[in-house]
Amino acid sequence: MFIDRTKIYVASGHGGNGIVSFRREKFVPKGGPDGGDGGNGGSVIIEATSSMTTLADFKHKKHFKAEAGENGKASNMSGKSAEDFVIYVPVGTMVKIDGVIVADLNKPKKRVVVARGGKGGRGNSHFATSTRQVPTIAENGEPGEERWVELELKLLADVGLVGLPNVGKSSLISAMTNAHPKIANYPFTTLAPVLGKVELGFGKSYVLVDIPGLIEGAHEGVGLGIEFLRHVERTRLIAHVIDLTSENPVKDYKTVKEEMEQYEISLAKRPEVIVLNKADLIDKGKITAISNLFLGKRTFVVSALTRMGIEALKKALQYEVQKAPEIEFQASKEKQTKVITKDVPIAVEKENGTFVVKGKEVERLLQKYQISYPDAMKLFMKKIDALGLERLLQKAGIEEGDTVIIGDMEFEYRT
Repeated sequence: MFIDRTKIYVASGHGGNGIVSFRREKFVPKGGPDGGDGGNGGSVIIEATSSMTTLADFKHKKHFKAEAGENGKASNMSGKSAEDFVIYVPVGTMVKIDGVIVADLNKPKKRVVVARGGKGGRGNSHFATSTRQVPTIAENGEPGEERWVELELKLLADVGLVGLPNVGKSSLISAMTNAHPKIANYPFTTLAPVLGKVELGFGKSYVLVDIPGLIEGAHEGVGLGIEFLRHVERTRLIAHVIDLTSENPVKDYKTVKEEMEQYEISLAKRPEVIVLNKADLIDKGKITAISNLFLGKRTFVVSALTRMGIEALKKALQYEVQKAPEIEFQASKEKQTKVITKDVPIAVEKENGTFVVKGKEVERLLQKYQISYPDAMKLFMKKIDALGLERLLQKAGIEEGDTVIIGDMEFEYRT
């Protein structure tokens, strides 16, 4: 089954927690701090591989999660960091997050991190100072990231064969390459794009893609629609395959051209050639007359059935491909931001007579420090005071004895 678009859910691993620990040695009644650090959580990475051709592997499996880092241990022993989780996709896959392209995996082994693993927390051995020799402070590991990721496959090919159904594109790619598409005399024999490699010897080669036939109204969903035209987006050269036995070859060409323009205007501007197929079915005089209808365009007359003109076409397309510019999709540099209370460092909101302390930095500090320890609680309060908590409380109208809520904690306000 050919699948070229899907969504997957990824979750990176949480960082391991640092710990509060002290040396316990014989004849040493008060050993120093020796709490180790937590290990880093595993990241989720998407990597391109040439061993896959579709996204069918993701039809039933859509959730991927990396392991968490281990917690720290006593004796300054750090927890083990988790391995990164690598998801393999076909070369040519575009990776999107929230509709924005973050990577174009157009080469084997090219990769992108889609969920970064949480950093491990520090143990109390990091917090010893000359005035704090027995610190009861340790950090929790940072949480991992979770999100939906869109995968869209755009096949990597140099030449895209386009045309109406039954013009002989499948026969043509079979004659020119080692591909073996289904061939039959009825509409829409090809139901999925077919790739084939044209070998010219001496290390010269290029890749053809046969796109399922387009008909008038395809951009509105008629026939197979234009779902597969995304696979022509990367191609450097468009080859319009036209049936020489057609009643109106020029109209056939214009029909396909117009459908491509409806899909994406840039496709209509790509370098193109005309391939007149089925030359074995009509006489030379009619072939000449039809060829003259395409004056100004590079035109080739072939017969996929008898192989007439195939070798010349293969070499000519190689020459045209070398002249055509390469197509590459750039990752977007746009950043989506939302101005909401959660994204400011610290804020105070009055809710039902209580003063609730919120904000991005407040949440980060709550997650970071193990505030069940006295020293960690003092450090936490010192940091949010430095963010201007007192000023914000007064601005919100707080009075002596009012209740302040920070996370799961409640305090009575005293001046």
